[in-house]
Amino acid sequence: MDLSPLFLTLKIALLATAFSVVLGIGAAWLVLRLRRGQGLVDGILTLPMVLPPTVVGFGLLLLLGKNGPFGAVLNALGISIIFTPTAGVIASTVVAFPLMYRTVRGAMEQLDPDLAAAGRTLGMSEWSIFLHITLPGCTPGIAAGTVLAFARALGEFGATVMIAGNIPGKTQTMSVAIYSAVQAGKAHYGEAAFWAGTICVLSFAGMIAVNIWNSRYVRRKEGKPQ
Repeated sequence: MDLSPLFLTLKIALLATAFSVVLGIGAAWLVLRLRRGQGLVDGILTLPMVLPPTVVGFGLLLLLGKNGPFGAVLNALGISIIFTPTAGVIASTVVAFPLMYRTVRGAMEQLDPDLAAAGRTLGMSEWSIFLHITLPGCTPGIAAGTVLAFARALGEFGATVMIAGNIPGKTQTMSVAIYSAVQAGKAHYGEAAFWAGTICVLSFAGMIAVNIWNSRYVRRKEGKPQ
């Protein structure tokens, strides 16, 4: 059996998760600092989470296609994104980002505002407060959001197949391989089951790992033996 879908999916999911973590933390911090339009911005950032993935994929296709606003610029520079692994990373990042953003934002909203206020009275800059107070206080939320984003990127299908396609050995991820195997008929159901099981195992292992880590983190903060 060709294992290229496994390696490609892991590569795309890891890159998409990394982008989602950085963008999600930054977006959550910036949105909470907005004085006006916070609800509007939040709605826009969360939209990919509630839209069907095919709608998200179609939107990305319009933006990144050769006739799209971004695609035309990239095409003029000799860069093609559609139907490449890069397109898969973009699609997975877009659908995984809202999970990271919402989780981190919830963690930030639960932080005691007096901690940041105390930091300001001590002369700390907003950047120092973010690095030394906000981020450490949101560590469990960041960990949970990271796992959720990874699991979402791992199983992404709709947006990926719209802009990355289904090219074996190049853009065929595990979720796309499942679809192809089912479309090929019952004789290939075993292959579909294998890829489906692999995604389930990887996602479940990630959730178990973060639960164990969170449990140890809480015990460590409370001074209890691990």
